[in-house]
Amino acid sequence: MNSPSVLYPFLWLAVFLGVLAWSGIAPADTYTWVLEVSPAVIGLAVMAATYRRFPLTPLVYLLILIHSIILMVGGHYTYAENPLFEWLQGPMGWERNNYDKLGHIAQGLIPAMIARELLLRLQVVHGRGWLVFVVICFCLALSAFYELIEWWVALRSEEAAEAFLGTQGYVWDTQSDMAWALWGAIAALLLLSRLHDRQLEQLAGRQVN
Repeated sequence: MNSPSVLYPFLWLAVFLGVLAWSGIAPADTYTWVLEVSPAVIGLAVMAATYRRFPLTPLVYLLILIHSIILMVGGHYTYAENPLFEWLQGPMGWERNNYDKLGHIAQGLIPAMIARELLLRLQVVHGRGWLVFVVICFCLALSAFYELIEWWVALRSEEAAEAFLGTQGYVWDTQSDMAWALWGAIAALLLLSRLHDRQLEQLAGRQVN
């Protein structure tokens, strides 16, 4: 009988490919869909290439899958037209569709744990204080770079700019996006570090054996 650890990669891949296939069926804007799902597909290729020689912890794999789903759902509907968050506007008193803010929280939370894992396992930094500092700096730099990508796309394609940017007329959207990424990174470090440390110890033990 297969163990959960053996079945996990197949279940992970089945969920990823299933959501990817759904998201590609009649998306709201095909060009925007390509832009939004590309990071998830690139991430899948990188993980497939490194799975045997540098496997990640189950926590990080799960977080990557969640982030990929957020990207693919955003690509299908566009971030400004997500139906669930459109419905939530009334009960929550929002003036805009805030699905993009969920995406930017994930943009801080998930990369924070990926960076934390790489920094610890590759022994890039020494001391937990420096670890926290470098992880947060990395997440802010990544968020800023993504905002630059959005700006470049907007300059090159006026038709897809609004759908990809998802600003919805909010003048502080760029700064707000980076702030949400920052809060996501901080939340990841506060809430997930202990669980992550345990899984890193287990992974190290399996690799030794």
